[in-house]
Amino acid sequence: MEIDEKSHQPYGYVHGGMNAVLVETAASIGANHNLEGRVAMGLEVNVNHLRAKKTGTLIAKATKVHLGRSTAVYSVDIFDEQNKHIAAGRCTMQIIEMK
Repeated sequence: MEIDEKSHQPYGYVHGGMNAVLVETAASIGANHNLEGRVAMGLEVNVNHLRAKKTGTLIAKATKVHLGRSTAVYSVDIFDEQNKHIAAGRCTMQIIEMK
């Protein structure tokens, strides 16, 4: 994600909610990539903000912790373009059948 003024909080840094969006998005992509006829939808997101950022690029890397029949859990780390650790998160998702 490219950082711009739309992703800033009032003091000019990336809003923590943007990190949460990236965590849930990366986790959802990972989980849904492995499902057929079912979809994973977010139940819970936890994010630890490790470093403030004003400009540049954020890169989310998701790692599967658990992928079961009814739930999935992914760990997501967010880095900047210099590979500095910006945030660490975890997302739990419910897996449901498509109708």
